[in-house]
Amino acid sequence: MGNSTTAPGSPASATPASASGTAVRAPGSPGRKSGRQTAKNGPSAGSRASGSSHAERVFLVQTAFAELGGSAHGPGEIAEFTGLDDSVVYRILQSGIYQRIFERVDRGLYRLCTSAAQLAFTALDHRLDGTVTQTVLQELRRATDGGLAFLYMVAPFSGAQRQCVDMAVGDSDLAELGMTPRDVLSVTRSLRTGASGRTILAYLPEVLQQRVLAEPVPDQAGPGVYRDNDALVASLAEVRDLGHALGYEECMAGWNSCAAPIMWDGSIMGAVLLLKLKSVMPVAPDNVIEATKEAAAELSRYGAAGPDAGQA
Repeated sequence: MGNSTTAPGSPASATPASASGTAVRAPGSPGRKSGRQTAKNGPSAGSRASGSSHAERVFLVQTAFAELGGSAHGPGEIAEFTGLDDSVVYRILQSGIYQRIFERVDRGLYRLCTSAAQLAFTALDHRLDGTVTQTVLQELRRATDGGLAFLYMVAPFSGAQRQCVDMAVGDSDLAELGMTPRDVLSVTRSLRTGASGRTILAYLPEVLQQRVLAEPVPDQAGPGVYRDNDALVASLAEVRDLGHALGYEECMAGWNSCAAPIMWDGSIMGAVLLLKLKSVMPVAPDNVIEATKEAAAELSRYGAAGPDAGQA
């Protein structure tokens, strides 16, 4: 959890049509010329515009909401992002309203419906259970000579934050170790503090990263927390390069840490965190780094392939 450095090396129906067959356009949303060029925004803009089937176009529009960020978007903005024609986007949005995928929040503005979240929860159901996570965390604790092992996952209802969902701390009383409920539930929620927070942040879409960078540093953060956004962004590049982060008193004074990402189907879902007193671990040795990365890799394998992944 402190100024963290990373170790070197280490089927939708169409909208009504007029007699001439021309699709009805969104009110206040003038039609644009067909044959739009490839999208100007987004990491995979070139490939998005190549979708030829209706299903591919629907998926492009859904993805646009996720990648654009913000609360609501108009057909024109989505068309610009995806490279699709405005009329195509408008028909998809109208059909999606009846399918409970999108909802209209204002004239000409739409957002993903909450049923999209229900689909996500269904997709994640049964990915991990407490027995699996405890086994992995307990092994990490043994491999690091009694380190405190924590599992942080992306919090589903609180924006770009994280939540501690499991831990292996032996007989330790966190209060006796200087960890208050405020530390666990307040400081450690922020993705800009701690090795696990920055590990998750490093793999989030840029729109979410910018949201986190605009947040203030928690008042209770440790002396090693990154306060300069340029330095914080540079640390995220290191996390992606090396596959782990090292934290030096970021969340709490006197505690250093190591964290590695949990990835499911190419998306960041959480991080494994190994925590030790600064007096015991002034710098994380290679065995701690490798043990933490292996624990995260194992949970990544379970999550990506389902509960039987570890028995394959």
